[in-house]
Amino acid sequence: MSEPSAASPVKAFDAIVIGAGFAGMNMLYRLRELGLSARVYERGTDVGGTWYWNRYPGARCDTESMTYSFSFSKELEQDWNWTERYAPQSEILDYARHVADRFEMRRDIQFETDVIAAHYEEATGLWVVRTSAGERATARFLISAVGCLASAPAVPKYPGIENFQGAWYHTGHWPHEPVDLAGKRIGIIGTGSSGVQSTIAIAPVASHLYVFQRTANYSVPSWNGPLAPATRDEIKAKYDSWREAARYGQIGIPFVSNGKSAKEQSPEDREIEYEAAWAEGGFNFIMTYPDLLMDLESNRTAAEFVERKIRGKVKDPVVADLLVPKDHPIGTKRICVDTGYYETFNRDNVTLVDIRSAPIETITETGIHTHHAHYDLDVIIFATGFDAITGPLMRLDIRGKGGLSLRDKWAEGPRNYLGISAVGFPNFFTITGPGSPSVLSNMLTSIEQHVDWVADCLRFMADQGAKSIEPTLEAENDWVQQVHDLGHATLYPMVESWYTGTNIPGKLRMFTPYAGGVGTYRQLCDDVVAKGYTGFALSAAE
Repeated sequence: MSEPSAASPVKAFDAIVIGAGFAGMNMLYRLRELGLSARVYERGTDVGGTWYWNRYPGARCDTESMTYSFSFSKELEQDWNWTERYAPQSEILDYARHVADRFEMRRDIQFETDVIAAHYEEATGLWVVRTSAGERATARFLISAVGCLASAPAVPKYPGIENFQGAWYHTGHWPHEPVDLAGKRIGIIGTGSSGVQSTIAIAPVASHLYVFQRTANYSVPSWNGPLAPATRDEIKAKYDSWREAARYGQIGIPFVSNGKSAKEQSPEDREIEYEAAWAEGGFNFIMTYPDLLMDLESNRTAAEFVERKIRGKVKDPVVADLLVPKDHPIGTKRICVDTGYYETFNRDNVTLVDIRSAPIETITETGIHTHHAHYDLDVIIFATGFDAITGPLMRLDIRGKGGLSLRDKWAEGPRNYLGISAVGFPNFFTITGPGSPSVLSNMLTSIEQHVDWVADCLRFMADQGAKSIEPTLEAENDWVQQVHDLGHATLYPMVESWYTGTNIPGKLRMFTPYAGGVGTYRQLCDDVVAKGYTGFALSAAE
């Protein structure tokens, strides 16, 4: 990185944070508590991260709103009132804006600014950051809050897309101005969470909706609806215990399974348990038994239950058969949470197109041509997901000691310690990075745990008079192996999915999240601190 010109003075901060989503906002709050100067760089025009970019029809959180919220302020917890059990995108974005306003965060956030590069200078012990605005800034600490998904959308390179005369959109980069879909012939490609939600929302307004499905996904009901004030107040009254249960739960929500093995219970007892979980709705279903993601036989009992539900909802048995997943155990792809997805295919104006048996060959001026047919369309929506987990970080030019790039270090898969810090990159922290529970959890629970850990680490360094911190090679190697072993003790790695990176052509196939559970992971991180940051090397300040 060349030196800045005299006309472009270098701005100096104690810490630089990349991204003003929930992780970046939470980190800024903690940095201020420590008395550190901070600058947050955000490429959007406002806060919100995922919920700023993902504005597609039907977008909403798949974690209950009372849990998918900040816990760092008791006053904020009590004052904010969610209106639905599962909040829609617009309400979550309003919440993010409210938090930013309430804590006057915008004065330390620079919007419409991409971080182009961040290079570590060994001589000064500073990170030098270059932005799309042509600015240079330095900081002792560099913190990535780029998230795991939204900053790296994946658009398939279908031949002929440049010839399409209609409009096309990606769910992860939906326009901020209104999009009129009423009376249009619309094609949605993809049936993950964004595809499922879009399908439900668009079907009632489209003249005809074609859902192009390569891989059927499992979806469970949310039973979403207005959040009754009495229910909301009851949770607020016990928020402390509610949050604690989430922090030490398997996936960061206040839910505990019955502790039994699915395959060892009688079919009659299993049916009762599954019906109860189905009636409760949401992610709780996959937590009904603790071995559903560990044992294929147990998993199959849950899959068969959901299969019966699908066939009972969809009137056309041929369509129902296509909607039943057959290539992966339930839960090994992020399970969807819906409000009437399967019933949507009973509508006369909705057609399911199987592109596994008849792949998309080209996009024409007037629509989509598959191996079997041509579909005339006015609008194409790509609900094709993201270059997840590592993609947002790998898109940045981050270089540590000796000019080592993070891309090169992670060329054969991400290597770090605790999912937070990597050898050769002093004072660089990744919030919900690979090697942490991240996408296997309630992201707000995991974000707050990482932010708190980083803040406590910076306080410890100040108390010790330490200049920098980074993992030891032994600790990093041990952690990478532990993440691998835990992952491969589950059913996750056997599946082609964005969990394993196989949705991106040419990406290394690897399962990188920590699969040992949010509570166990938190205890491991706490133990590292209790033992004086074991596995980390601290250098003394000069």
